[in-house]
Amino acid sequence: MDPMLTARDISCVQANREIFRIDHFALMRGEVLAMVGPNGAGKTSLLLTLALVHPAAAGTIVFDGETAHKGNLLQLRRRMAVVFQESLLFNMSVQENLMVALRIRGVSRKDASYRTEKWLKRFGIAHLARQSARSLSGGEAQRTSLARAFALEPDLLFLDEPFAALDYPTRNMLLKELGQLLKDMKMTTFFVTHDYSEIPYLAQRTAVLYDGRIVKCGTNAEIFGQENLERRAWVPWE
Repeated sequence: MDPMLTARDISCVQANREIFRIDHFALMRGEVLAMVGPNGAGKTSLLLTLALVHPAAAGTIVFDGETAHKGNLLQLRRRMAVVFQESLLFNMSVQENLMVALRIRGVSRKDASYRTEKWLKRFGIAHLARQSARSLSGGEAQRTSLARAFALEPDLLFLDEPFAALDYPTRNMLLKELGQLLKDMKMTTFFVTHDYSEIPYLAQRTAVLYDGRIVKCGTNAEIFGQENLERRAWVPWE
């Protein structure tokens, strides 16, 4: 398989404490990979490092065949999108949240308008286009955040526990929709979660991060066993 992103010998150090050290990691083109691990394992720090938001203390990250360095970080980051647990929307309308993000990345006004309309419809929030982002419910805000990410047409999507703050019915509906969308688009995705029940909807493989190290990586069945995954009965880092 063709890797979209690889990392070798990367590490992260904060306040003189090593957060993670990864000897080798590969995310294949078109796959959705879930990452799980206990609180404090370094999942979000690793995501931000792979997304080229936080610099690694050491090591090499290669994105689509190009090694990341200070001179090309902005260029590479513009081919990625990140969705967090908090929607992090601008204090403006839903429509403007998408338009501004696209215009910042150099998309023409005409194309930005087309993409905005397309993805607001796709995520079922076109009727909220002129509503203030600050007035949205949690589910509406996360739909807006996802619509903005997809409108950017990224080559690589990062999802950092995007459903954690949602109520069960909203989360379940959005998981099903997003899972089908990622499958249809074959979008390469790195998905961090603490809830095993989300994994079958989105991911084909799972990596386990424990104490800053990837201790297991394989298909969902290899990591959990199908019965355990459905029942969430087994902690894979124990």
